[in-house]
Amino acid sequence: MHMLGAPFRKAVPVSAPSSLSTWREARDGRIEINNVGIAFGPEGRRHIAVSPTSIEIPPGQFVCILGPSGCGKSTLLNAVAGYVKPTVGQVLVDGTPVDAPGPDRGMVFQQYSLFPWKTVRENVAFGPRILGRYDPSPEATADTLLEMVGLAKFANRYPAELSGGMQQRVGIARALANYPRVLLMDEPFGALDSQTRHVMQENLLKIWAEFRITVLFVTHDIDEAVFLGDRVLVMSASPGTIIADITIDLPRPREPELAVDERFMALRRLCHETIRQESMKAFEQQNT
Repeated sequence: MHMLGAPFRKAVPVSAPSSLSTWREARDGRIEINNVGIAFGPEGRRHIAVSPTSIEIPPGQFVCILGPSGCGKSTLLNAVAGYVKPTVGQVLVDGTPVDAPGPDRGMVFQQYSLFPWKTVRENVAFGPRILGRYDPSPEATADTLLEMVGLAKFANRYPAELSGGMQQRVGIARALANYPRVLLMDEPFGALDSQTRHVMQENLLKIWAEFRITVLFVTHDIDEAVFLGDRVLVMSASPGTIIADITIDLPRPREPELAVDERFMALRRLCHETIRQESMKAFEQQNT
């Protein structure tokens, strides 16, 4: 066993129903990250990406991970997704250890990972079809989700015919089509212009309010984290670990005007002060 350092702390919690209507009633999606540390490379040249970290996320919560560049945010998210195996510790979803990717965890990446040769409807229906879920049919599931993300009339278009924001909406619909318990998002709006990004944030919150799925959302944008999240987890400079768990006690639904609210600005300032020193450390690491 490779020791990566002492654990930071214990931090905190959904099965896939057969239809969208029953999915809305589901309360699964508990994530437990128990003393997870991640390192890459052979002995002697080992790079510690994430120092042992523990956190718990209850079902239906929207949690943002914020931290300086290179701190291990995406690596930790990929451990929850099952793409990266922890060197120490364990990730569990609803008490089941995560050892590989699975349909219980939907993933949305920054790049638009759509099949260019398939129509929008075919892209969204792909997962349910591969998994053999036909209640409702893959096409019916796709049409329902495309309606929710405002792309119903583009169902027969191809990805190349859509804007970046529209492609990312298709990506979100596709991630939801497998009825996951958890939605994992790795800077999904990072490549979008500011106006489109704000629209996408509002659209995502409407979808989340409808389904109350657990969301773990990686971002480097403080305003985005405060606007979206119930909690903001701040990571240290590399090797990353959770150094702050900030409750975002702002009312929902959240409207754009919230950005000028004193409570929003106070939380933004708290996040900024927490991350500033870590960002300076990350900058120094990259220049040595």
